[in-house]
Amino acid sequence: MPGYSDDRDAVVKRLRRIEGQVRGVQRMVEDDTYCIDVLTQISAITKALQAVALELLDDHLGHCVADALGRRDPDAAERALRHHLRMVLKEVPRIRESHPDYFEEP
Repeated sequence: MPGYSDDRDAVVKRLRRIEGQVRGVQRMVEDDTYCIDVLTQISAITKALQAVALELLDDHLGHCVADALGRRDPDAAERALRHHLRMVLKEVPRIRESHPDYFEEP
């Protein structure tokens, strides 16, 4: 069972909202809307997708990795942590820029 299953409806709702934003940008392009306005909307969509990705990553770490540790399966936990570390390191510059609050100490 995926880690986000408890929040599935909320995730789907956010993704549908993002889908609507993407369709809006498509209409903007079809209507020859000013480039900066289109780019602004694309930036907002990107940030929204990053927020969903961070939420899913948190859920995965809290559910799947914790499950592997609970089963005392260090190999599975290590594989999952390495995979997430690679993902985060690849995305950190963009995430840090668009979600600085995520990097604040609790």
